[in-house]
Amino acid sequence: MSTKQELTGLLKPFGQEHLLRFWDELDESSQQSLALQIREIDFERLASLYANRDHSEGISSSLDDAVSPNGIPMGVGSDEISADDARLAGARALTAGNVGVVIVAGGQGTRLGFNGPKGTYPIGPLTDRTLFQIHVEKIIARGHRYGTAIPLYLMTSPATHDATVEFFAANDRFGLAEEDLIIFCQGTMPAVDATSGKVLLAAPDRIALSPDGHGGMLAAMKRWGVMDDMASRGIQHLYYLQIDNPLIEVAGEEYLGYHILSQSELSSQVVRKNDPKDRVGNVVELDGRLEIVEYSDLPDEIGEKLDDNGQLAIWAGSIAVHIFDADLLRRVTDEATGLPFHIASKKVPFVDESGELQKPDSPNAIKFERFIFEVLPLAERPIILEIDPAEGFAPLKNASGEPADTPETTRAALSDWYARRLQDLGHVVPDDATFEVSPLFALDEADLAERFPVTIAFEKENRLAVD
Repeated sequence: MSTKQELTGLLKPFGQEHLLRFWDELDESSQQSLALQIREIDFERLASLYANRDHSEGISSSLDDAVSPNGIPMGVGSDEISADDARLAGARALTAGNVGVVIVAGGQGTRLGFNGPKGTYPIGPLTDRTLFQIHVEKIIARGHRYGTAIPLYLMTSPATHDATVEFFAANDRFGLAEEDLIIFCQGTMPAVDATSGKVLLAAPDRIALSPDGHGGMLAAMKRWGVMDDMASRGIQHLYYLQIDNPLIEVAGEEYLGYHILSQSELSSQVVRKNDPKDRVGNVVELDGRLEIVEYSDLPDEIGEKLDDNGQLAIWAGSIAVHIFDADLLRRVTDEATGLPFHIASKKVPFVDESGELQKPDSPNAIKFERFIFEVLPLAERPIILEIDPAEGFAPLKNASGEPADTPETTRAALSDWYARRLQDLGHVVPDDATFEVSPLFALDEADLAERFPVTIAFEKENRLAVD
């Protein structure tokens, strides 16, 4: 049981005693809930972050000489590693059970006008198959191909955790074995008043907290036992993706193979930018190290620079698809506090001195978050793999009516991917045909060739599934 006196002693050195302003008005349960929230905050760290809020913790070098590094084209290979050799190496790792998948799924569907975790959004071109189901079916199908179980580590946020757990339970995990699914929740950081640095209260008994970013995955993996589970299974390579891109080739053999044969600790997929202002992270080489610079942190004069061939010097846009070596994750997880925090100015509702809820019209607060790509400069022998966006990048970010990354563009990309595979196999596909294919029916072109050994003409709408 925490007392007001004890908590005051904890808060006073940091000028945060206001968090106890409503203590005497709370019942015992609410008091202890607030006390627990207070004790979980590292106020010394928070004070340091606020004091240095005008200094970016991430990129410290000048970007004047930054360029994108050379990337290995997927499907083509490099002078050292052929695409066939890569696929073989990846297949061996999958057969050996050395591969796991982590999906970052803490986001809500607010920007889509959808009430619920983003992973529960129905995105199937012809059905209500959700983002979660598509990714899980790819994982199951890949495991079936190699006679092994591929574990899924699914990271939620406090806002989506319970709903995600309930969704998977209601759908029997879409066929994934219970022991092969670990749902874990990322941590939080308090929001502070931008002018004073004081922690905001969302309610008299509740601190205004927000998720600590996808970089919080490291500490959360340790806290929830994910690292221990990986070690017990012999997982050596962890395939990382975000929930909003259903076109990803989850745990694909070729990508895994390049990572393994390059003896890389961290590999990242990129697409070639069409515009300097494309809203993707920028993979750059700085002082002999690879780093990712957020699009909002890249000065226009740097992003618009051209190389000797008249192409963008910084061309490699990160799509947040990585492979981490387990050894790297263990090393960095033990030093998770070393990952830098980034600040963001946000509008954060709060209760004022009288206990009234205020909803500001302009940014009033600072939020702190970590980015998982900050691990990149810490990795040995990192590599990047360039993919064709049509083959693996169709994120769902915006509501219908926006210029890009909408439900319509994502559904079209999913349909077109299978249409191209079937056309390559010699089948007749109408120009306006729509396809929805369960990965359990056909994961890729090889599976489609087995399913349809004889040339056929497809209809306008084609739903191909095991059921």
